[in-house]
Order: sequence, then structure tokens, then C-alpha cells
Amino acid sequence: MFKFIHAADIHLDSPLRGLRRYDGAPVEEIRGASRKALQNLVQLALNEEVKFIIFSGDVFDGDWRDYNTGLFFVRQMVRLRQAGIRVFIAAGNHDAQSQISRSLKLPDNVYRFSTRAFQTEKIGEINVAVHGRGFPSRAVSEDWVPGYPPPVRGMFNIGVLHTSAGGYASHETYAPCSLSSLINKGYDYWALGHIHKRETLNESPWVVFPGNIQGRHIREEGPKGAMLIFVENDEVGEVTFQALDVVRWKNLVISSEVEDDDNDIYEKVREGLGEAITGADGRILAIRITVAGACAAHSAFMKDPEKWRNQFRSAALDIGQGDMWLEKILFRTASPARPAEEEIDALRMMIGYVREKEQQEEALIKLGAEKLKSLREKLPPELFIAEGGFSIEDPDWLRQSLREGMDNLISKITSA
Repeated sequence: MFKFIHAADIHLDSPLRGLRRYDGAPVEEIRGASRKALQNLVQLALNEEVKFIIFSGDVFDGDWRDYNTGLFFVRQMVRLRQAGIRVFIAAGNHDAQSQISRSLKLPDNVYRFSTRAFQTEKIGEINVAVHGRGFPSRAVSEDWVPGYPPPVRGMFNIGVLHTSAGGYASHETYAPCSLSSLINKGYDYWALGHIHKRETLNESPWVVFPGNIQGRHIREEGPKGAMLIFVENDEVGEVTFQALDVVRWKNLVISSEVEDDDNDIYEKVREGLGEAITGADGRILAIRITVAGACAAHSAFMKDPEKWRNQFRSAALDIGQGDMWLEKILFRTASPARPAEEEIDALRMMIGYVREKEQQEEALIKLGAEKLKSLREKLPPELFIAEGGFSIEDPDWLRQSLREGMDNLISKITSA
């Protein structure tokens, strides 16, 4: 029996996106997240005494800013060499972008598949044959599966492929292939990469996307890591997911009720943050909060949204004790709807008043300005500052709007 690790899409030193800096946010921990995740992977390999690790593409993230990225990776590979652990790498589309990545000298325990031809590397002592090829350029549009070598008889066969497989709308299409072609190749395990969401496409044979080891933005939420595979008698006995991420992303949606005021929503946010940190397994959380639904708190949020964003950040600092970062806070609220009968009655009264006072335009303008003051507090501030925005305090704007719109409004309501 032996074990190996299947990982992909390390994107070493790729920055985590969408995180606005504010006092108390764990900046340094987040900045080094991809490196720490790789260290976690190496430590997992050492703890489990695996025979080898497979990287199915995108170890790096295009061109580096300096050589320190490569030197860090080499140091981690040396740790594995000292434990007798081999590494197999097939370059992905991001690796192919970088001249530095292609020319990097790696320790002799690391086998990098050719980008010009399909290759098979055998590990005789454990009866394993690993087949693969790296991307020669960013764009690979053809199906590579037919070109992979046939399985080696009497050995446990692994295929390493960076691919979009059946196609994912959120990822670019590279080396596309069908699941049936992978299954029919005759390999025992397909180690896929490129898709950042963990997914097992098939068992017997196993066809697996492990996902990336560290989420980089809010669309990559949830636990991230690698697959640990147990092989016995040339057959897969067990495949388990191992979380390796340092920063975990989460969408937190706060559903509001009609009667909820701002304090009610605040308490719901605190409760949601508490549940999130409990389920984070000790990791730093990057959370997007979305408050959604019609509620009494709507006017308070629209009147001073920044105040409430900072109130929620304060709650995150208190509950997370430095291990929580609010990536974004969105208000998708609305004013509670009045009963339809009330709306109709109010409109009828308005129409009647307009008809009675249509010769007293100035009086109507003054009344409209007074009535619209409270409306402004309930509308997003962007409506008043953008080009062509509302000018509720401007009598000329009110007069023109009244003349242009009131006849149309009356005709639509009375014909309904």
C-alpha cells in the first residue's frame, strides 16, 4: 500500500483580490496565504509519508515580480527531497506564460513533463506509471487525450492533464475533452487541473479536479486543498479531501424581515459572523455580507451606508479577534411595501390635487419639494451625485419634471 497527493492550481504568490484595507484587518496573514498553503501541503506529505505529489498545472501565476517566488518553491521541493518524496509537474496555461517558470532549475526529485511531447515516467518500486504533458503556450485548443500513451500493463496508471474537461462557463476552454474519453483511456486515476472547484467526475476509474489549494476571491469560497489517495494492490482504495487553505472565503447573506430595524439587522449580522468563524476551522475568514430584503432598516442604511459598514466591521473585529476580514458589504434592501389599496388611494388623491391645483404650479412645486425631502433619505446617494442625477432642491428641475411627467403619470394611472 502507498499514498500520493494530487494538487493543482497553486498560483503561488498570486494576490488575493477584492480586499479593501481597513484598520484591524489581518493584512500580513492574507498577503502570504498562497505560500502558507503550499507549506501546509508539503507538511501534509511529510506527515502522511506519501510516495509522491502530482501538480496538475498552474503552480505559478504567470510572470513573477522577482525570483523569490521561484526560490520559495525550490525550498519546499528540497524539504520533500530530504524525505524521499518525488514530485511530478505538468505545466498549465499560467505556467506557460512565464519565461522564468520554464527556465527555473528544480531539485532532482522533481520531474517536469515535456511541453513538446507526451511522456511516461515509471516508479518501479511501487509499480506506478505517470503519464503527462505540459502546456507549451497559454492556449491549447485541441483534445490531448488521444495522444496520451496507452496504459502500462501490470502497473497503476495515472494521467496528469490540465484541462477544462467538459467545459465550465467560469473558466477558459483549454485542452477540452470528454469524460468518456478519459474513462476509456484505461488509466486508474486522472489527475486533472485548471478548474478551481473541487469535483470528482467519476469513480472507477477516478477522474478528479482537486480545486485550488487557496481561494483567491469571493467566487472561490469554501474549503480549499488537495486530494490524498490511498492505493492498495494497484487499485484506489480511498480518496480523501485535505483542507490546506489559510484564508477562507464566504458569502454571508442576511435575510431581513419587513419589521427588522437597523438594530435587528445588526444583531443578525453578529450572529451570522459568529456562526461563520465557528465553522472556519481556525482559518482567517474573508467575508462578503449582503443584507437583502424589504425591511424597516432600509432608510437608515440608505441614509448613511458607510456608518453601517463600519458598524459591521467593528462587529467582525470583536467576534473574529483579528481573524476576520469583511471583503465587501452590500445593501440590497428596500422599503416595506404598503398595501395595494393604500397605494391606489394615495395616487388618486395626488391626481385629484393636481387637477385642482394645475393653475397653481408654484404652490405645487413648493409642496413637492417638501414631500420629496423625506424621499431623498430613502434613495441611494448615487442618484443625486451622478451626472444627470436628481435635483430635488432645484425648483427649475421640479418644474420641468412636473410638466413633462405629470400628464403621462395621470394618463397611465387613470387608464389602469
